[in-house]
Amino acid sequence: MKPTPPPGSNPPKPPTPPVWRHADGSAVSCVEKIKVLNENYAELRQIAQDALEDALLMGCSEAQVREALHLLVDALVNPYPGGK
Repeated sequence: MKPTPPPGSNPPKPPTPPVWRHADGSAVSCVEKIKVLNENYAELRQIAQDALEDALLMGCSEAQVREALHLLVDALVNPYPGGK
């Protein structure tokens, strides 16, 4: 079970999703696409937050966990190279 923040502390507000853009820089305008992208963003944020909290509760270095998460994102593979 995760600890609750101390009374009177304000947990940080989750970041607002970015304005999603096409490769040419124009904004994605399809409401359904934006909805899916924003849902994915929120889910990834929550999973990353949970992983960070779990690691901290188990005594891991916060800096190392953050670095591992950065490396994970950097290692993602684009299955559509040269396309969109």
